[in-house]
Amino acid sequence: MAKQQDKFKQVIAHAKEYGYIFSSSEIYDGLSAVYDYGQNGAELKKNIKDYWWKSMVQLHDNIVGLDAAILMHPTTWKASGHVDAFNDPLIDNKDSKKRYRADVLVEDYAEKINQKAQKEIAKAKKRFGDKFDEAEFVSTNPRVIRYKTEEKEILERLAKSLTNEDLADVKALIEELEIACPETGSKNWTDVKQFNLMFGTKLGASADSATDLYLRPETAQGIFVNFANVQKTGRMKIPFGIAQIGKAFRNEIVARQFIFRQREFEQMEMQFFVRPGEELTWFEKWKETRQQWHASLGLGEENYRFHDHEKMAHYANAATDIEFNFPFGFKELEGIHSRTDFDLKAHEEHSGKKLQFFDPEMNKNYVPYVIETSIGLDRMFLAVFSSSLQEEELEGGTSRTVLKLPAILAPYKAAILPLVKKDGLPEIAQEIVDDLKWDFNITYDEKDAVGRRYRRQDAAGTPFCITVDHDTKDDHQVTVRNRDTMEQKRVPIAELKSLIQKEVDFKTWMKK
Repeated sequence: MAKQQDKFKQVIAHAKEYGYIFSSSEIYDGLSAVYDYGQNGAELKKNIKDYWWKSMVQLHDNIVGLDAAILMHPTTWKASGHVDAFNDPLIDNKDSKKRYRADVLVEDYAEKINQKAQKEIAKAKKRFGDKFDEAEFVSTNPRVIRYKTEEKEILERLAKSLTNEDLADVKALIEELEIACPETGSKNWTDVKQFNLMFGTKLGASADSATDLYLRPETAQGIFVNFANVQKTGRMKIPFGIAQIGKAFRNEIVARQFIFRQREFEQMEMQFFVRPGEELTWFEKWKETRQQWHASLGLGEENYRFHDHEKMAHYANAATDIEFNFPFGFKELEGIHSRTDFDLKAHEEHSGKKLQFFDPEMNKNYVPYVIETSIGLDRMFLAVFSSSLQEEELEGGTSRTVLKLPAILAPYKAAILPLVKKDGLPEIAQEIVDDLKWDFNITYDEKDAVGRRYRRQDAAGTPFCITVDHDTKDDHQVTVRNRDTMEQKRVPIAELKSLIQKEVDFKTWMKK
């Protein structure tokens, strides 16, 4: 646990030091759970969005994009159920005065039990080597069976209590498990209450005539209310999808863990409309497709796992999370849900407008069912950043801090470095910058010794350092250093574009 906390602190400090993330309004002591993306962070965030958009929209003939407004008619949120049911169970500790989500306290407790089981499995795997049969071990080892059973019983009881809105039993479960305040160890809890997460605002020139609105808590509803517009103008046929990237706002009970849980955040969502009865087949297909997308970035297969929901949202008939191993443990990164026809039917009822599709093959109208894939952009940023930040021991007892971002996502693809600030080398280096910047985001660095500049670019996540030296004037070649391997080779200036392109090409990454 201490090691995880140290790693997380390092992630936060590194993100600030290298211009990735700052506390919002920092000169005024900041604003809780609100962050600004710095010069490098803005580039990384943009690159993640581009990678998702190209994969989701550009590569699919039957998926199109949308950019819906943040402010929507207030009836939207009544129809969607957010006004009445968009709540989280809140619990306060009487001694520490700290507020928590009751369900998260229980889920974190269950995860600790799961980690005990994983340690037993890891020890056995190490002991038996290639002969190890994990499935047999999990099904026969008494300790693992006990841990797994205990975890399952806790989560099933929590899900049942939340579904039945039995908040008294949620508190009883916390007390029975002797869950303590993470910060102080106190077990003196209040009753559990429901807390609506939506931010309210007003639309209008005067207080008397202003309309009460909400900042949208999710981007999905903008897609649903535009279903007919997109379907008709795009002449879309079932199955088809609508994708969107946009801001959402939630007045979180506990907004901690850096950018993992914020009050203002960004989502990358796609709603896929299918025939009723085919939704579960498409649900499985999208689970596989999204898993492949994550794998394409090379963040480590061991860092991902699926977590099927014990308690599903009122609109869903299937739901799973893709969880990622953050510095604070496995947490939700992306949700994949079969939302049935709940949303379109609800908006039909409240608006009085038809939101149906005429299927010529079936010769009938129906309200489509929906498969949703929803990934938090900020969480994806944290997953990429935290898994890429590494400390490496080098020969001679030295070490380096390196941010091994996937090259396709890195803010700068290459740094151009003149060996010295004289003898015409900066001028040659600048010519290279001026040529490459049409195709790639390039940075120029001439301060300090070249070795120190290498380390600085390693820590910033730049995949290549290109050094102009005195021989460049004669042979028109430069030294290219690879961030990950630290290998160096001489390359003709004329070949730099193709060398970088090969490493950051979208098609290459998606076909790995």
